[in-house]
Amino acid sequence: MSKQQLPIEPVGGCCVPIMDAALDNAAAAEGATVFKALADPVRLRLMSIIASAGGEICVCDVTPQFDVSGPTISHHLKVLREAGLVDCERRGTWVYYWPLPERLTWLSTLLSVPTPSAV
Repeated sequence: MSKQQLPIEPVGGCCVPIMDAALDNAAAAEGATVFKALADPVRLRLMSIIASAGGEICVCDVTPQFDVSGPTISHHLKVLREAGLVDCERRGTWVYYWPLPERLTWLSTLLSVPTPSAV
């Protein structure tokens, strides 16, 4: 197995913010896979386009927004799928993508910072 392909088994549920408790091995591996998927500018932009679409979006509407080939976009979408950030469904010739809110909530919770209490 290459370093590029980390198998990910979502731990599920919500995590504890890293400011509250240290991650266990499984949560750290899961988080690293997600952050690695988002660490590429094309994938981060893809994720933002999909998440801001307000539902699902066809790959035919995504691909023209990039200066890379269709197969490159497909590769990046596969990485996002494998990280559990998006899901998809083929309908005829086209594939439609949508964000997985539970994974975005997981990330948000992981990085949340406690609000300072009023004095």
